[in-house]
Amino acid sequence: MKCPYCSAPDSKVVNSRPSDDGASIRRRRECLNCARRFTTYERAQLEPLMVVKRSGPREAFNPDKLLRGLSLATEKRPVEPEALRAFAYGFEDEVGAAEIPSEEIGKRAMTFLRPLDDVAYIRFASVYRDFDSLERFIEEIRGLKDRDEE
Repeated sequence: MKCPYCSAPDSKVVNSRPSDDGASIRRRRECLNCARRFTTYERAQLEPLMVVKRSGPREAFNPDKLLRGLSLATEKRPVEPEALRAFAYGFEDEVGAAEIPSEEIGKRAMTFLRPLDDVAYIRFASVYRDFDSLERFIEEIRGLKDRDEE
């Protein structure tokens, strides 16, 4: 570890102990060049969930982007914003994989919205499935109605 005082490249660990409820390790170090002491913290760096886009490129999962889409679909609907926030920010933990196709995110979001609000579900589905006509809306609504009657 480089010394913050003299920039010497080497230091030794004098003391180590857990910190932040075991989420990190606090290390006291001593510079081998100037003998000054300093503290460092070591934390695990988790790899972000990567989203594989339809066109092929990958990007890091952004829960704010998912939340924005869910919020637009549920605008002026009786859906608690806390439920949307919990879904979006808990999504990465639920996946349990390193990568996920963007289509799967859309499917999971629709599955989440379906029991909450039919209108929000249709709004989200119209964007996710790229409805291009009134017939597609009607077809999806009929599908909802048929599932409700089962």
